[in-house]
Amino acid sequence: MAAGPAPRYRWVVLSVGMTAQASISALQLGLPAIAPQLRDEYGLSLAATGALLAASTVGIIATLLGWGALADRIGERAVIGIGLTGAAVALAAASRTGSAETLGACLVAAGAFGSSANAASGRAVVAWFDASQRGFALGLRHMSTPLGGAIAAFSLPAIADHGGVGAALMALAAACLAGALAAALGLRRGEPTVPVAGVDDPPPAAGPLRDPAIWRLSLGTASVVLAQLSLLSFTALYLHEERGWSTGAAAAGLGALQIGGAVSRVAAGIWSDRLGSRIRPLRWLALSGAATLASATVVLGGPDGVAAAALIAAGILTMAGNGVSFAAAAEMAGPARVGTALGLQNTILFVAVAVAPPAFGFAVGLTSWPVAFGLAALCPLVGWLTLGPLARAEVAARSSATS
Repeated sequence: MAAGPAPRYRWVVLSVGMTAQASISALQLGLPAIAPQLRDEYGLSLAATGALLAASTVGIIATLLGWGALADRIGERAVIGIGLTGAAVALAAASRTGSAETLGACLVAAGAFGSSANAASGRAVVAWFDASQRGFALGLRHMSTPLGGAIAAFSLPAIADHGGVGAALMALAAACLAGALAAALGLRRGEPTVPVAGVDDPPPAAGPLRDPAIWRLSLGTASVVLAQLSLLSFTALYLHEERGWSTGAAAAGLGALQIGGAVSRVAAGIWSDRLGSRIRPLRWLALSGAATLASATVVLGGPDGVAAAALIAAGILTMAGNGVSFAAAAEMAGPARVGTALGLQNTILFVAVAVAPPAFGFAVGLTSWPVAFGLAALCPLVGWLTLGPLARAEVAARSSATS
């Protein structure tokens, strides 16, 4: 296919990508909403709770790169359909387990299958939207991550209260099955892709695994994700245990953070399209996220409303850049290697996702909540510094093109 994809069908692709991504994100980002029930049912320490919340991420890390490379070979439809069906089966098995160890193993398996949605759904969206709308489209696709988490955060506590943790896990299994069906019914088989960079641009000399720019982009973004996941994983628990909020009220606070993050991802994507830059918005968002989280740390001793609002604002800013970073990786990689590039980037990001919850929980246990949040505020600052050379290279390339 040449430059212009069918205008109507590309929105179907985007809708499928959003559904698939939301289904696995409901597991990863929604499970913290029932952290109090998990602790009560399985007798977990704070550090053990963080490890259990990170279990699905361990599976995601192990398989992301493979799913991305497979999507480059056989297409997104088969990869998403097979993967999310496997995740649904693993979650159904998790709902029947009676031990924390077996539950953790099932969550690892669910993540290993469900990671198919991360690289493959992004690849599908990249294929159908050109550079003038790619940031917006990927912002919408990444909006589905916190949106899926928000829906789960609002609904899982009530489901767990009425039917137990097993019923909540079955609800997550049903969500993954819905994502698999959406891919099977909505994606076409064997569609050629739209060029990712320019129509006549040759692919990069080095593949994504050997491209230092993609590694730098991924590591810089991962630094921001460390703070993002610390907030997503522990805001509800902080409000419940330190502020005395009910489980439902704490989950609602987490849901508000995720909804705000979803909107910010679309706004950041539109912003990057209009600027004609991916790196500058990423750096500005990283710096503002660091400043806001540092400010939130200062006001944690204040009234409930002020402390909660500050944490939610910091979470929204650290979530905003995900879609923009994926657009940057896709455009660096070239059309034939998008799945591999997104798989590599996802793998690095999910290492941060896996590390953040247990590390933050350990920091809280060793020090205090304010100190742990203060340490988390340093992470986006590191991301801002890491992305600096890419910003300078972008400016130099722009100056060279206009001279």
